Amino acid sequence: MNELIAVAAITILAVISPGPDFAMVTRNSYAFGRRAGLITAMGIACGVQVHVLYTVLGISVVITSTPLLFFSMKILGAGYLIFLGIKSLTNKSKLKLETGSKNSPTIFGAFRMGFLTNALNPKTMLFVVATYTQVVNVESSLTSSFAYGLFISISHWMWFSIVAYFFSAKALRRIMLDKQNFVDKSIGTALIGLGLSLVFANIAP
Repeated sequence: MNELIAVAAITILAVISPGPDFAMVTRNSYAFGRRAGLITAMGIACGVQVHVLYTVLGISVVITSTPLLFFSMKILGAGYLIFLGIKSLTNKSKLKLETGSKNSPTIFGAFRMGFLTNALNPKTMLFVVATYTQVVNVESSLTSSFAYGLFISISHWMWFSIVAYFFSAKALRRIMLDKQNFVDKSIGTALIGLGLSLVFANIAP
């Protein structure tokens, strides 16, 4: 029971901390509506399973103990965030509340953005690895280990679904779309900053 409480507490604190996932769900929700935001949230939740899978199978040991491989992962994740940030900064299309859904990415497109944002985030990898190595008992069964991973994914899905519902509310969307240039530049700057922090921050194990 103590193990479960510890996993739950760490997960909740990690999930609600602002980061790339939050920025991505916020942008898709205000720009394209609730469906895009919710699908992005689902993509994020599924992206978590990538980290859970290789952590439970022990591959994370190789990744975290090989500086070049870990750095390559950081560069890949940072590059994706910076790419999305530049797209947001240079966005010239003017969205309107009435037409936002028409310009919405496809279901696959929204899912892919959420999935890649999380799956390529080395900080999520470190969070999952730390949770399993510091909290979860090494004698836990595979079933228990994957159950914890499912809990982490569901927590991400629930929180970012709430974020999607909040930022896709019509009143808030109207305000944000009226200030779209400022909001896009703010989110773009945040994504680029987060991407650069992955490269330059001392997060290597």
